[in-house]
Amino acid sequence: QVQLVESGGGLVQPGGSLRLSCAASGSIFSIYVMGWYRQAPGKQRELVATVTSGGNTNYADSVKDRLTISRDNAKNTVNMQVNSLEPGETAVYYCYTYGRYGSSTLRAYWGQGTQVAVSS
Repeated sequence: QVQLVESGGGLVQPGGSLRLSCAASGSIFSIYVMGWYRQAPGKQRELVATVTSGGNTNYADSVKDRLTISRDNAKNTVNMQVNSLEPGETAVYYCYTYGRYGSSTLRAYWGQGTQVAVSS
């Protein structure tokens, strides 16, 4: 069993910054990809950013100039900061991991999600 514990989120003023953290624990063999997706009301879940164990990153075009993502492979944690947030980025943000767990099963895990509201 694998647990993802997300922290951060809440109410952010327009133009403000968001910092999210996620820690994975449990029966982990190796996590290849960690990152964040988000789902706004009435919309599909979409990529925000991911980072591989080798440090390669993948960003959504809408955030790539405003975002920093980093991970600690030894601690199985990922941190993300997004600056200059806009009201349209109000969403539930989900931690995402992909790797080998337990008896080397290759699969993805999702966190429960943390609500982010961008509003004055």
